[in-house]
Amino acid sequence: MSKILTVFGATGNQGGSVIRAVLADSVLSKEFSIRGITRDVSKPAAKALASKGVDVRAADMSSKDSLAKALEGSHSVFLVTTPDFMSGGPSQELNHGKNVADVAETCGVQHLIFSSLLHVTDETNGRLKHVEHFDMKADVERYIRAKNVPSTFILPGYFMSNFTALQMIRKGEDGVYSLAYPVSDKAEFPLIDTESDIGKYAVAVLRNRAKVIGKQILAAADYYTPTRILSEFEEVTQSKTRFVQLDAETYKSFLPAPMAQEMLENHLFIEEPGYYAGKSLQESLDLLAKVNLKPTTWKDFLIKNKAAL
Repeated sequence: MSKILTVFGATGNQGGSVIRAVLADSVLSKEFSIRGITRDVSKPAAKALASKGVDVRAADMSSKDSLAKALEGSHSVFLVTTPDFMSGGPSQELNHGKNVADVAETCGVQHLIFSSLLHVTDETNGRLKHVEHFDMKADVERYIRAKNVPSTFILPGYFMSNFTALQMIRKGEDGVYSLAYPVSDKAEFPLIDTESDIGKYAVAVLRNRAKVIGKQILAAADYYTPTRILSEFEEVTQSKTRFVQLDAETYKSFLPAPMAQEMLENHLFIEEPGYYAGKSLQESLDLLAKVNLKPTTWKDFLIKNKAAL
């Protein structure tokens, strides 16, 4: 009888990536049956998962009773929590993460994989204290570490999809594409194709469980400066580009007020001390290589998404 892998955010980019990667893996697809957790089982994406043999269930992350039903019998769990940039009220992300951790412990989950991030306030000694979507996840990670649940933490890098979905590289009236950031052109962005690659790291973690309990896995293809980002963009698109370093207030003026300071400090953190606080990606890349996987490079991503540029 196969073990149950329960995946939260099953119809989202991260959860969906995990499900696709596990189904495609010759080892894990035999070892695990997949239970996908989503808020609405009636939407097309949920029905598409069900058609692939995924046990799709709804769960309320604010309710431990609901979560107990979702996690019942689970051997392993992939958890992603969602920030709430625009609500204006208190975020439920920490509460949701704690609820899943509590229920996972009660249900005897053998491996909890959490999509985490660094604690910006602590890493900068309070210099940058408004990057809530990092700090919340780091606080969830700390809570999980204090529980009696074997756990691993995947830390996704800076999303490549930001450049396409959010149009961070924009074509000007003069035909030149501009990338504008409140950091220098030497800042290093650890880029990841989230939709494609989070699942690869989850596969590597699940297949090397004993070696990764308690570890942070840094999920990014490489460190890219704005100069390199634009150079490879030019190479793929045959377009001209420019980098524009913005002052803080100008950068914030382009963003909705509820998220402007958070996004500013997020990028200042990337400049100093760094998205992963200067840590090497090599150990995580070696983990992927052990299961014959490799990350999507920025150039690969550009070629794949050329029509959207």
